[in-house]
Amino acid sequence: MLKIRQLTFNPFMENTYVVADETNECVIIDAGCHNEKERQQLKQTIEANGFKPVRLLNTHCHIDHFPGNKFVCDTYNLLPEFHEIELLVMKGAMDYQSFFGMKLEESPAPKNYLKEGDEVCFGNTTFKVLFVPGHSPGHLAFYSEADKAIFSGDVLFRGSVGRYDIPGADGKVLFKSLTEKMMTLPDEVTVYSGHGPNTTIGEERTANPFLQKQFFFQM
Repeated sequence: MLKIRQLTFNPFMENTYVVADETNECVIIDAGCHNEKERQQLKQTIEANGFKPVRLLNTHCHIDHFPGNKFVCDTYNLLPEFHEIELLVMKGAMDYQSFFGMKLEESPAPKNYLKEGDEVCFGNTTFKVLFVPGHSPGHLAFYSEADKAIFSGDVLFRGSVGRYDIPGADGKVLFKSLTEKMMTLPDEVTVYSGHGPNTTIGEERTANPFLQKQFFFQM
């Protein structure tokens, strides 16, 4: 059974997840901590639960999802893992960070790149890597079939979906990712989103207005 700790960081109110299993090995997903107070909050959460970080994952590399990568790398001797396309997205964020009044620490280079069909293993847990572009061109989601949980980044939210009106985004591609990947999962799968509260696939299948084609093609 997964032990999930959700921390909300930075001006964008981004959700960072620390996910462990019964072995207490854990992965850190989307380290968004961007100042010393937030970094220490992440560290204290890990220490208080007796977790051992073994992997650092990024669903995507928009400005709000990787500010803590360097801290995690320096503290736990880990290198990030994400889709190869997102390296350019990350470099772009470093160029425009001043527009948002942020001063980021540059993330170390990835340990390795992830792609559709890969598996991320830690402790007794396996995440299946899903390629779900549209909000960001190399966006990934991490799915535990055994635990009926998916860490979806900014693809799917409660009652909403990721923005597709920003550079590198594409509404048609996002709609395809949602319908052909996310909505093929069982109703009972819990969705741990990059912003806002958790939801389920079933709830979004029946109640999310953005899962109607007209929202994506009237652009």
